[in-house]
Amino acid sequence: MTPRRWLLLFLAVLTALRFVLIAQNELSPDEAYYYLWSQHPALSYYSKGPSVAMTILASTKIFGATEFGVRFFSPLLAVATSLIVFVFARRLYGERVAIWTVIALNMIPIFNVGGLVMTIDPLSIFFWAAALLTLWIALEKSPAFTWWWPITGFLIGLGFLAKYTNAMQLLSIVLLLAMTPRLRREFVRPGFYLMLLAFLVCMLPPILWNEQHEWITLAHLQARGGLNSPFAFHPGEPFAFLGAHLGVYSPLIFAGMMIALWCGTARAKISFKQRYLVLFALPLLVMYFALSVKHAGEPNWTAPAFVSLGVLSVAFWHEAAQTSRLKARFCISALIVGLVMSIAIANLDMLRAVGIPLPYSLDPGSRLRGWHTAAEAIGQMRQKFEQESGKPAFLIGNKYQTASMLSFYLPEKRVEGAGHPPVYCPESQSLENEFSFWPRYDEFISAPEAPRTDSYFTEEQGVNPFIGRNALYITDRGEESPPSTIKRGFERVEMISLIELTRRGLPLRELRVFACYNYRSLPL
Repeated sequence: MTPRRWLLLFLAVLTALRFVLIAQNELSPDEAYYYLWSQHPALSYYSKGPSVAMTILASTKIFGATEFGVRFFSPLLAVATSLIVFVFARRLYGERVAIWTVIALNMIPIFNVGGLVMTIDPLSIFFWAAALLTLWIALEKSPAFTWWWPITGFLIGLGFLAKYTNAMQLLSIVLLLAMTPRLRREFVRPGFYLMLLAFLVCMLPPILWNEQHEWITLAHLQARGGLNSPFAFHPGEPFAFLGAHLGVYSPLIFAGMMIALWCGTARAKISFKQRYLVLFALPLLVMYFALSVKHAGEPNWTAPAFVSLGVLSVAFWHEAAQTSRLKARFCISALIVGLVMSIAIANLDMLRAVGIPLPYSLDPGSRLRGWHTAAEAIGQMRQKFEQESGKPAFLIGNKYQTASMLSFYLPEKRVEGAGHPPVYCPESQSLENEFSFWPRYDEFISAPEAPRTDSYFTEEQGVNPFIGRNALYITDRGEESPPSTIKRGFERVEMISLIELTRRGLPLRELRVFACYNYRSLPL
């Protein structure tokens, strides 16, 4: 077979394996959270655009509310991204570099994780890669007008609806055109402005939603980036940021990419290809590294930058490997280490199976285990509590992750009314997550004709049907006492159970359950 057919076989087998694996593990907290989003369709959401929710809504409509249903598009997005990167790299450097780029991409641990879970990152990276390709085609046809310009803007906009970071591609495009003399006239041609117009159309849903919700996403993004507090320099944070990248990209691959970026930046003055690839990686990396001097961000925040950086790195090391056996060995070693780390991260229980007692506290995959068992125990506990108290009880999770996971895995998903989640978050006067916008147990609903009874409390012509109800508060934080909002909101609170989950003889998770009696709402 030709190398291209071997590559297609490799991707087909890998995709089939991913389809098998996505049904083997429980959801991550973010996936369960986004699934709840999909059950509340909206123009946008507290922290993100609607893309991930709409994607999950589409797949669960077909395959049901299962792990496979939630994650169905993840393997498809991974293989589609691989094929786009192949086409893009082939246009720049030929088929051999394109093949090795796809192989290297699929050896990176964080990309493999993205092929197994349905979060914003698979969508973000797919649209980032697609926009890289379409912009290159548009520039190849310059100065003639081409519809690839607005297509590029639309793809950036779709990526923006998944992850707002994708808007950074517009800055990269402006820098590229400004730094390339022959392309500066694109600023006065219609293609560039049609691209911006297509992007602006995609911005409308988040703008309209935020206009109706006090621009809460801007406040969230400021807090997420640490821009809502005074500047502070923490020397250890940038090192933690780099260390996280070494872990999720694998040490040798990440080191190889940084070397290629350094050399590519130096060559970008004379090479348009390298300028193109560098400018779609460097601004994003610089921005998040600058923010990390205050507080280290998450390594997946920079993930889109590694699409063009991956092409740049493979082209650089492919050339270097032709002249040095040592450099060729480095490349092979980097791919092997990446593959081993990808397999290990997918299931670290393999290390425990051979006798390595890796604590689950150090295992990122522990977030995807134990929730089904915990939810069943919580369901049984609620039934017993209701029988003993003679009242129906609602559930409160200590944070949105806990509430989301229990909501997905509870055997009996009770909802108190239209739009209510099966599990609530503690009441709060501030808007903290998407639960703040859904019906809550602390809300007074309009009911001007309703009389005041033992079960209802009328305030300003409203009633709260939860007054006098009991609840179970579930926390995974190890707290011996619930927060003040729980203690002050109920007449009496007491711990009734400690759920200790183990796996392979090692502690996995602890959940504390508190019985909360007679909800009375927080005093004003």
